[in-house]
Amino acid sequence: MSGNRRKAFLVSAALVGGTMLMTACQDSDTAKDTGAAQVSSSATPVGSAATPSGSSTTGSNQGTGKGSDATGKGSTDGAGSGADTGNGERKPVEQSCGANDISWSTRSETQAGGYILIIAKAKSGITCYLPAALPTVAFGSDGTEAGPAEQTAGQQIKLSGSTTAYAGVNPKTTNGNGGKELDFIIVGVGDDDPNPVSLPVGTITVEDPIVTNWHTTPTDAVPFS
Repeated sequence: MSGNRRKAFLVSAALVGGTMLMTACQDSDTAKDTGAAQVSSSATPVGSAATPSGSSTTGSNQGTGKGSDATGKGSTDGAGSGADTGNGERKPVEQSCGANDISWSTRSETQAGGYILIIAKAKSGITCYLPAALPTVAFGSDGTEAGPAEQTAGQQIKLSGSTTAYAGVNPKTTNGNGGKELDFIIVGVGDDDPNPVSLPVGTITVEDPIVTNWHTTPTDAVPFS
C-alpha cells in the first residue's frame, strides 16, 4: 500500500472506530434532543440517505452511486454506454466495487486455530468487480492493519446477484498472551477504498493479524500463517 493511500485508509479507519466508541456516550444526549431534531429535520428529506434494508454496512450515497454506474444506468463517465471498441460497438466498462456497494457479514471459524470469515455480496441491483488484491482490514481505533496471508495476488471477482466472495482473517498469529482485545474490524475493498465499513466480530485478541485474498469459495479463504 502506498504511503498516502495507507495514511488515508488508516485515518478513515480511526474515524470509523472512534465513531463506534462515541456512540454509547451520545445515546443519552440524543434522547434529550429528539424533539428538536424532529423539528429541524422536517425541512430536509431523509429518504435519499437511507441505507438499503438487509445491509450490515454503514454505507453512504457515494458508494451506492458508484454501484449504479456499474449497472449501466445514469452514468456520465462512459460506464453506462461502454467503451468504444473501434468497430462501431460498445464494450461495457468494468466498475470496481466500493465497500458501500456490498452487503457484508462475518462468521467465526475454528480451522487453522480460529479465524474470521468475511462474506461479501453485491447489494440488490448492483454489479461490480472486486480487484485482484487483498482486502484492507484494520482493527480498532488505532488502525492496526492485517498483513498478507498469501504470497500471490488473487483473481478479480465479479459480484452480482447471489455470487459471494470470501476472505479469511487470522487476528493473532503470535504465540503467548500478548495482543489487544477488540470486538470489531474495519474493512475496505483494496487499499484505496474511501469508505471502509465496521463489522462486528465478537471479542477477539489481535496481534500481527493476516488476511487472505478474495475467493469464491470459503474453503480457499483459510488464513494459514
